Amino acid sequence: MIDAIVRLIREIVISWLIRLFASSDIVRWQMLKLIADEIREKNIDGSIAELGVYKGDFAKLINEQFPEKKLYLFDTFDGFDERDIKTEVKIGGYGKKNDFKNNNIELVMKKMKYPNNCIIKKGWFPESGNGVEDRFLFVSIDTDLFEPTYHGLKFFYDRLEKGGYIFVHDYNGKLFGAKQAVRKFSKEYNIPYVPLSDLCGSVVFSK
Repeated sequence: MIDAIVRLIREIVISWLIRLFASSDIVRWQMLKLIADEIREKNIDGSIAELGVYKGDFAKLINEQFPEKKLYLFDTFDGFDERDIKTEVKIGGYGKKNDFKNNNIELVMKKMKYPNNCIIKKGWFPESGNGVEDRFLFVSIDTDLFEPTYHGLKFFYDRLEKGGYIFVHDYNGKLFGAKQAVRKFSKEYNIPYVPLSDLCGSVVFSK
């Protein structure tokens, strides 16, 4: 009887762990923590940013890992922009206007542990970056599509502090525009990147 109960508990725990891993990106989150620790150890100064916030789940973790840093949150907060979708279609990619539309600023801000550090930059990127002159120590780019990923890399790498990092999500995701943007940027500027084994195959640029 006791053995049967133990087996049942073990099965429940294993099932729970599998669901937890499948529904969350543990590798990506752990990489964020390791990089945040290294940045703190090196005492690198600068702001942080996420381009492509959606519902703010990863931005929440960034905010928690850098509690003393200004966090820029760039997003249309209205799904994919039609201008970016046109480019995606031309390169054989995929995207619909209503994709990632079901979000809003209030939803995102409720998740932030340090909301006073957050600066919302609503609109189409790179236009939404106008007037931002900060230097950055960490940036997450998670826009899925070619145009915002490519322009995001150009914008933020120029402003990245030495010792800083840029994560690009969905390099091996179902929408391949991010991969094309990463390769184009890397080739044009001769800047290497390192792939990660997270759920959507992110890559990391460093300086």
